[in-house]
Amino acid sequence: MTLDQMRPGSRGRIKRLSVRDKLGQRLMDMGIYPGLELKVVRNAPLEDPMEVELGGYFVSLRHDEARFVEVESA
Repeated sequence: MTLDQMRPGSRGRIKRLSVRDKLGQRLMDMGIYPGLELKVVRNAPLEDPMEVELGGYFVSLRHDEARFVEVESA
């Protein structure tokens, strides 16, 4: 499952990032890396972006970015 498929209130753990270019580096700079637990907080009214809680802080991601984050449900 990928992060963009998760619904608000869902929890999971990041398995891997399936992108390696500038976007992959940007995601890692934002603190998104394998092994981290997360919770999907909410989606914007038009579904984009989504707000995710990671390790005590909140990050907003577009769904086209979140599709590169593979997650296992908790």
